[in-house]
Amino acid sequence: MTLPTEPIGSIPRPDYLVEGLGEFAAGRIDAAALAELESRALADTISRFEETGSPVLTDGEQGKPSFATYPLAGLTALAPDGVVIPFADGHTRQLPRLTAGPFRYATHADEYLTRAKALTGKPVKQAVIAASAISLIYPADGIDGYSQEQFVADLVDAAEADIRRSLDAGADSVQIDFTEGRLSLKLDPSGGLLRQFVDLNNAVLDRFTAEERAKIGVHTCPGGDQDSVHSLDVDYAGLLPALFDLKAGRFFVQLASEPDPDRALAIIADNLKADQRVFVGVVDPIDPRVETPEEVCDRVLRAARHVPVERLGTCDDCGFSPFADDTSTSRDIAFAKIKARVEGTRLAAEKLG
Repeated sequence: MTLPTEPIGSIPRPDYLVEGLGEFAAGRIDAAALAELESRALADTISRFEETGSPVLTDGEQGKPSFATYPLAGLTALAPDGVVIPFADGHTRQLPRLTAGPFRYATHADEYLTRAKALTGKPVKQAVIAASAISLIYPADGIDGYSQEQFVADLVDAAEADIRRSLDAGADSVQIDFTEGRLSLKLDPSGGLLRQFVDLNNAVLDRFTAEERAKIGVHTCPGGDQDSVHSLDVDYAGLLPALFDLKAGRFFVQLASEPDPDRALAIIADNLKADQRVFVGVVDPIDPRVETPEEVCDRVLRAARHVPVERLGTCDDCGFSPFADDTSTSRDIAFAKIKARVEGTRLAAEKLG
């Protein structure tokens, strides 16, 4: 038997691309020069992905400013003083704030997918940001002449189009990044905000057929930026039952860095629905030590004690560099961890088979 194994998304950008992004922001190179650097980084990323033996690839998000804000790149109706996301080590990330409507996506994820597919014959999955994350750019005090209700309607249309365009462009699957799910319980321990997020994302997912939803996944993790997290201290028991209420066919769940994985796996087993598959995280992008294939194998076997093998897969806990300027993990370590995941999953499949 074989077990499916997939990456989550981002790969650390090479130094020349990180430097180029800074040069572009400072106005010292133009968009065409930056695009050349991104193309070079993408080609190297695809090549190194193939060397790991990974059966499914991603573009490594080499062209994205971040996993969360790519749809906003190019919009002008934004201010920089939006929601602040604090991380455990004290650093923060800040979202922009929408200043006027109507809202639209300036960039769609299929643009990244098409470039990656042109460089490989292997299946390519595409990560997109959840509508719930983008919803955070609408200001709490509203926008004159553009109600929150109209914003949400426009957002659902845009998020649907983002997913559908990637499916139509030949994505092996589309993964919705939902890192704000666990964070929402830190902001609102009652679970009310989490339920709003689930309902909003389901408003998008409801627009797809059951066959299409089988190719749509949701990723959850406690954040991963500059070797820090934003919500690992939030009990998974508050998130996981609601997570599997999302009308998706695949779930990618951080587990390698979870302090009590067996407890989390038991909750997953109790809430996983008949038409859903769970991919469990078996390597930790924040830990600089590269896991051995044998460690990965052991983690898979532990998961198989809770989840039926035919509904099980493996993944990385999170992307390795969700924000373009995050250089806390090297490309070499990222690909070594991916190779360990692939090899360890193969070992586990042999034992389970």
